Amino acid sequence: MRLQFSPSMRSITVSTSNGFIDFMKVKVGARHISYRTLFHTILFLAFLLPFVFILTAVVTLEGVNNCSSLDCLGRTWGPRLLGRVDTSEKRLVSDLYKIFNQVSSEEIPDGLKLPDSFTQLVSEMKDNHYDAKTFAFILRAMMDKFEKEIRESKFSELMNKHFAASSIPKGIHCLSLRLTDEYSSNVHARNQLPPPELLPLLSDNTYQHFVLSTDNILAASVVVSSAVQSSLNPEKIVFHVITDKKTYAGMHSWFALHPVYPATIEVKGTHHFDYLTRENVPVLEAVENQEGIRNYYHGNHVSGANHNDTTPRIFASKLLVRSPKYISLLNHLRMYIPQLFPKLDKVVFLDDDVVIQRDLSRLWDVDLEGKVNGAVETCKGDDEWVMSKRFKIYFNFSHPLVATHLDPNECPWAYGMNIFDLRAWRKSNITETYHWWLRENLKSNLTLWRLGTLPPALIAFRGHIHPIEPSWHMLGLGYQNKTNIENVKKAAVIHYNGQSKPWLQIGFEHLRPFWTKYVNYSNDFIRNCHILES
Repeated sequence: MRLQFSPSMRSITVSTSNGFIDFMKVKVGARHISYRTLFHTILFLAFLLPFVFILTAVVTLEGVNNCSSLDCLGRTWGPRLLGRVDTSEKRLVSDLYKIFNQVSSEEIPDGLKLPDSFTQLVSEMKDNHYDAKTFAFILRAMMDKFEKEIRESKFSELMNKHFAASSIPKGIHCLSLRLTDEYSSNVHARNQLPPPELLPLLSDNTYQHFVLSTDNILAASVVVSSAVQSSLNPEKIVFHVITDKKTYAGMHSWFALHPVYPATIEVKGTHHFDYLTRENVPVLEAVENQEGIRNYYHGNHVSGANHNDTTPRIFASKLLVRSPKYISLLNHLRMYIPQLFPKLDKVVFLDDDVVIQRDLSRLWDVDLEGKVNGAVETCKGDDEWVMSKRFKIYFNFSHPLVATHLDPNECPWAYGMNIFDLRAWRKSNITETYHWWLRENLKSNLTLWRLGTLPPALIAFRGHIHPIEPSWHMLGLGYQNKTNIENVKKAAVIHYNGQSKPWLQIGFEHLRPFWTKYVNYSNDFIRNCHILES
């Protein structure tokens, strides 16, 4: 074979010498490079060189990870561009999962020193070069420690809230003392309630009779004021306020000095009722005087408590049912209304933590259809605390007496605003049934139920309940911080049942104004006792 180049280097001739003439000419492109091409080449290099410099710096800096330049380039500038996928991060996460699973089933080593913060943890890792398992143990121990501290803090908060809810605020105590002193020194504070000419109204069944049992003077004033101000016919209202002997003088002074004209009001102490004797209410006397029962409600609620075996919510429920109010005679008086007011046919019973926002006259027109108690049922709502309850919430169905007589899915109802047909009540055995179950609970060492006066009433009134519309009585303002404000505004009666009463500092600030609007802060007694001042 022979190659022959032309002088201009533009062609090459290939020939053979085997007797056959075979040749091929190959044209070669000119070696001339245009200025345009040179300019574009220089421009491209000028654009590329800074990136080459940056990539070189990145590779150099990441050299501590012992990765190849291609690997670093791929991780930095995108695996798709280079046609590869980096799985090192996934492998790292997978390894961590394995280590965490292993550590979660092992005992934490004794003497393991725990840092106090994340910053300290990072610093110690750098200084001590922890391996992954040691790091996992430290992280787990720190989480356990913080979780325990948070739980203890929550339990302490609940306990402090329980004490705050069970105590008497200084301002309210001051109000009671000042009014009691006024009763002894001011003749007007001892004026007869009601005046003699209005006494016949106390038993006149053409009037609207409300019964309120409380030892809280401020709360009583709000209930009465809100009812009178919301009524379309306040002259038809008669209030029967019952209090205990120690509060009677102060309660009488308040309503004698601050009449609620044109409504009529009567204030009586428990010592004024001949019916309330040991013979008629022996079980209640036992509840108040039995040492074991008093220790249950007034004793140390913390001693012996194992927080590891319970949740904050269950602990809060246990504290709630150990409120001393549940062994107060005033809290049981509602069961004796037919005997205390023998001439009345129908009354509306109110708790002292309610506010009346609408005229309640139509309640006296509600046909109870022969039932005794018109009440709002508490099993047909969506909220978790108040309106979605069943009997199983209140009673211990592991006890054979409860399991035999009650249905765990039966719908309960609420105290706080109830219409009582006293004529129908007197024909029933409701009070006797109430007494019988109270005795059984005492015999069983309080194991049939936990919550005060409602559970035995739920049993006693079975078959005697007439459900009324929920809009008449909205509950839960002392439980739920997220109560719907629009629903509160629409309700006829709002009920601050729960620990966060509006007269306490622990009351919910956005719900308090619905109550405080009926407190006269210009009143000398209120002002001098600094009611609800920060």
